[in-house]
Amino acid sequence: MSSKKVRGSAGEKTLSPEEQEAKINEIRKLIGPATSKVPVPCSDDIISRYLRARNWNTKKATKMLKDTIKWRMEHKPEKIRWEDIAQEAETGKIYRANYHDKQGRTVLVMRPGFQNTNSTKAQIKYLVYCIENALMNLNPDQEEMVWLIDFQGWTMSSISMRVTRETANILQDHYPERLGLTILYNPPKIFESFGTMVRPFLETKTYQKVKFVYSNDAVSQKKMEELFDMDTLESSFGGRNSTGFNYETYAKQMMEDDNKMANLIDSGCSSLHFQPSFVASEASDGGGIASSHENPPVSCKDVPKIEADMPKEMQKG
Repeated sequence: MSSKKVRGSAGEKTLSPEEQEAKINEIRKLIGPATSKVPVPCSDDIISRYLRARNWNTKKATKMLKDTIKWRMEHKPEKIRWEDIAQEAETGKIYRANYHDKQGRTVLVMRPGFQNTNSTKAQIKYLVYCIENALMNLNPDQEEMVWLIDFQGWTMSSISMRVTRETANILQDHYPERLGLTILYNPPKIFESFGTMVRPFLETKTYQKVKFVYSNDAVSQKKMEELFDMDTLESSFGGRNSTGFNYETYAKQMMEDDNKMANLIDSGCSSLHFQPSFVASEASDGGGIASSHENPPVSCKDVPKIEADMPKEMQKG
């Protein structure tokens, strides 16, 4: 385990691998048997992400992890399938790009101006589906994704404060340390005031990952060249790839990915979010899945018993 730098009130300090391990073990004790029995096993890497999100404060990280376990057991995001959200995807308002950035991070393209439904619940469900799929398709040495937000067609009517708040909460609370960068591409001037309204929903660390890029600004456009291979980046973002979103092609890819997800669940009821050792070996073209278990697989039939064995504060209800 590599050492991590942590910013505290006294400035920046470094945790040794031994100190990190001690923090992780403390969280395992605080949570109890849930970390080994719940069908979303908690590896050291996973616990480390929650600790980093809470500046290595074990009590805060433990609460955060407990809340996520409860959320995943209730909503089962890894079991959302294409047929559940196909209508939400019709306009290409969110989709996983068929390329990574230069660091190997999965790219989620978002076009809020292409919103086509009114249900907050359905929109959030689709977002979660896309996040789960993005994490499944990370390169083996990566744990972060990039959000590439295009403001084509965006107007004030595209704003939903409820969806925005829910998006921020889910990302920060249940996918900590998963967002590496958010690029706002050609945001309209009016968005600056909207950004001011959104700021209170975002943690400082999350907001610092937001970058503004304008197609008519050479300096900011250079950021795209630094981040992406311009031969694979879509032309709508200044790249040389003229292939845009195609619903039929994307639907086929997502159904193939759903089968991979289902096979993983059947083999051990594991979630790709919680089991980062499951990675796409050829994510750019939807290649095979390599797997290794850090924890013994658990049958999905064991979920009721698992929940009964959890500390009372973690049980539903």
